[in-house]
Amino acid sequence: MGSLCWQIGICIWVFLFGFIWVFQDSNIENGAVSIDGESGIAEIDTDFICATMDWWPPEKCDYGTCSWDNASLLNVDLSNKIFQNAVKAFSPLKIRLGGSLQDVLVYETEDHIKPCTPFTQNTSALFGFNEGCLPLSRWDELNSFFNETGEVLADGSTVGPWDSTNAESLMRNELSGSGVGARVTASQYAIDTTLLKNVVHEIYDGIEPKPRIISPGGFFDAKWFKEFINKTNEILDVVTHHIYNLGPGVDQGLVEKILDPSYLDGEADTFKQLKNILATSETSASAWVGEAGGAYNSGHNLVTNAFVFSGNYGLLNTTTFEPNPDYYSALLWHQLMGKTVLATNFSGTKKMRSYAHCAKKSDGITLLLINLDTTTTVNVTLTINSLLKSWGHDNHLRQPHTRKGIRMVRQDTKTGESAIREEYHLTAKDGNLHSQTMVLNGKELTVNEAGDIPPLEPLNVSISEPITVTPNSIVFAHIPSLTLNACGNVAMEL
Repeated sequence: MGSLCWQIGICIWVFLFGFIWVFQDSNIENGAVSIDGESGIAEIDTDFICATMDWWPPEKCDYGTCSWDNASLLNVDLSNKIFQNAVKAFSPLKIRLGGSLQDVLVYETEDHIKPCTPFTQNTSALFGFNEGCLPLSRWDELNSFFNETGEVLADGSTVGPWDSTNAESLMRNELSGSGVGARVTASQYAIDTTLLKNVVHEIYDGIEPKPRIISPGGFFDAKWFKEFINKTNEILDVVTHHIYNLGPGVDQGLVEKILDPSYLDGEADTFKQLKNILATSETSASAWVGEAGGAYNSGHNLVTNAFVFSGNYGLLNTTTFEPNPDYYSALLWHQLMGKTVLATNFSGTKKMRSYAHCAKKSDGITLLLINLDTTTTVNVTLTINSLLKSWGHDNHLRQPHTRKGIRMVRQDTKTGESAIREEYHLTAKDGNLHSQTMVLNGKELTVNEAGDIPPLEPLNVSISEPITVTPNSIVFAHIPSLTLNACGNVAMEL
């Protein structure tokens, strides 16, 4: 789904939010976000949001639910206007082609001599299906779709021990110029990755840039990853791992886990361990999260939404192609959150998540607030720990006396009017967060008859007012009149 590439290069492919019922009557509390605007703590890619398209046939079922329909690489309707427009809205978007069945996938190529047969169910086989084939004609259709929508591809190949012949044939004929249920040793994986690197360098000899080697793609195990990275120091471009920290999709406690800040914070240890492994090795590889569906085995209907067209955790409805709620939160991130990540700290309820970036393609910053509380509205004020280049007059933006001085700007000097911020409040239709309809600033988000994605329009609010975050809601607040040293913006004239 864009890659989040920190200074260590972490790549996040999803934006996950859980769904429960919202109580209409709520308590009100105050809170404060402190942002260090002197320097950024990380950098992300401009295409932070990434998506996966998987291989599962319609017969793929989990816990009695067959959620995939015609929504995989094998059969999705590439001519659907909603689908096309949904992908184009992110352009450029990294799309990963892969999933569990790539371990038993064969590509039809011009020198492929066997019949190209589809996946067939076999309960005794790995992942429940026999070997299947991607027809050459279907690959041509997919390639045409990705070219037309302007996407960047990351293709998956099986390893352990790996016969590279079919993948090499695919790359020679089609690609030039452009761990659940199994375990492979780190040593074997390193051998297979080295083989892949050699194949890529041979086929793309004299061509730059060459495709990046992205591996391994599986659940994080510190000992395994350390051995693998040390054996591929000069081979690997990107280290990937999966996040399914919520457990299986059948778990009836998924909502409680999603709304539990302490549970969500536990995943930070994985990133700390991986950061340490990369820092103490000789590799120059960055780290991405290759999958982050939250709950494995296709997630849980009306709870998890993460991958493009991926069963119960898809960004789009598998039947109508209508965007699911996570699509819009991901799109707003793509539009508003710039490359520079700012350190934030929230004082108040533990149920509030806060994030800040320099704004994307504009002056100022963008603040993201997620209220996990089901009954409490929080009025949020903002504190900046930095020497400001300019700042709109605001009683709710306060200067700490222990840090560098601040110069206050009484009005937005660009417009000559009182400074405003742009707010995007995302909530569930009718207060039912199991709803698959997202509401932005009180207006339902739906595509029109032509299949166009609706515009995401903000509310203009005076920066003299606190940011009001209602229960179980998401708020993006873009503050264009607030320019910080960390963001490298040119100071506005007084």
